[in-house]
Amino acid sequence: MNPEELIKNHASKVIEKMLEELIADTHLEISFDYLDQDQWAVVSTHHYKEDKEFSLRLHSNNAWNLTLGYYDDEDEFFEVVHVLTTTEQDVIPNGLQILMKKVVDDEKSIRVATSLLKGKM
Repeated sequence: MNPEELIKNHASKVIEKMLEELIADTHLEISFDYLDQDQWAVVSTHHYKEDKEFSLRLHSNNAWNLTLGYYDDEDEFFEVVHVLTTTEQDVIPNGLQILMKKVVDDEKSIRVATSLLKGKM
């Protein structure tokens, strides 16, 4: 399955897998980032052997994106962005949604213990 099909047709499963990886660690980093007028909170998982990064982003306009960044065989970087549907957004636990909204509103990254989220995820 190519990256575009994975992100666009299986977003909920990708998000679920990301969440499993994220809460397996002791802490979760929710970063704040921006480009021009666009601002967002982001959580990411990195797959170094495959040269892939999956990111879940909440933008300041309340749009949710699932992003896959990867390198091809010629080391050219590609990014696939999928705007999440309401059904796909529902996969994201409420606690994580609240924290990501806080990061966007405060324009400041945070680090939280995953033990605070495990019961709610």
